[in-house]
Amino acid sequence: MSETWPVYSPFAREHFGRGKAEGKAEGKAEGKAEGEADALLTILEARGIEVPQTARARITTCTDVEELRTWLKRAAVARSTDEVFD
Repeated sequence: MSETWPVYSPFAREHFGRGKAEGKAEGKAEGKAEGEADALLTILEARGIEVPQTARARITTCTDVEELRTWLKRAAVARSTDEVFD
């Protein structure tokens, strides 16, 4: 399917544009979450804190940016991953 197809009717333009905008916003949110998760794992690694596979999965599958930011702040002072999630 080509993304350059001509959109002629006002109805089609409105819905095509809306879907495109929603997709862009969703992609941006996913990118933010991935960035926060990556930062969290980097901080834990830099501090020498072992990240068990279950914790790594919890971090990388989280899509809540605010929760990830909370964990990131905790990781700055935590001594283990358990303290990050408490």
